[in-house]
Amino acid sequence: MKRLAVLFLLVIMILASGYRKPYKYTIDAGKDAFLHNNIGLNYLQDRIYYAAIEEFKIAINLSPNSQATAIFKNNLGETYKYIDYPDMARTCFEDAIQNYWQNLKYYINLAECYKALNITNTRIEELSTSAKVSDKILLGVLYITTGEKQRGIYILDDICASEPDLLINSAIRGYIKNISAE
Repeated sequence: MKRLAVLFLLVIMILASGYRKPYKYTIDAGKDAFLHNNIGLNYLQDRIYYAAIEEFKIAINLSPNSQATAIFKNNLGETYKYIDYPDMARTCFEDAIQNYWQNLKYYINLAECYKALNITNTRIEELSTSAKVSDKILLGVLYITTGEKQRGIYILDDICASEPDLLINSAIRGYIKNISAE
């Protein structure tokens, strides 16, 4: 009788050990957006541009209104820039600045697009009357891109002096230092 009870308990233990609660996957759009962005970066590194573009678009759609979206849009713009589509890259960089305006890389990329599209002078005229800090940053970078380094450095330096608490100031100072060393 003891053997039968032990055997019964052993069978029950074996059957019960195989039971697990089913895995419940929860969708986290933010994590998935970063996953698609990273996949896009891998495709970009391997020069598979179309796949990279699609992955960046998926990342943007998964997380459309966050600060991270600026990163995804910048990556999409850089991909368009690599394949020589500056008009498509332009909108990506402008959107990236609109999502998060305190990253100097976005301004530099946008200025390069304007130069490729031959619209730097018209953009300089439009931005010269603006009082927005983001427009002033772009104006300074545009002047530097067009070869008027001193004028651009003056504008960027003035921004750092008049707005000392901006997060972008350290990047601007580094950029000024690199431009001055050239």
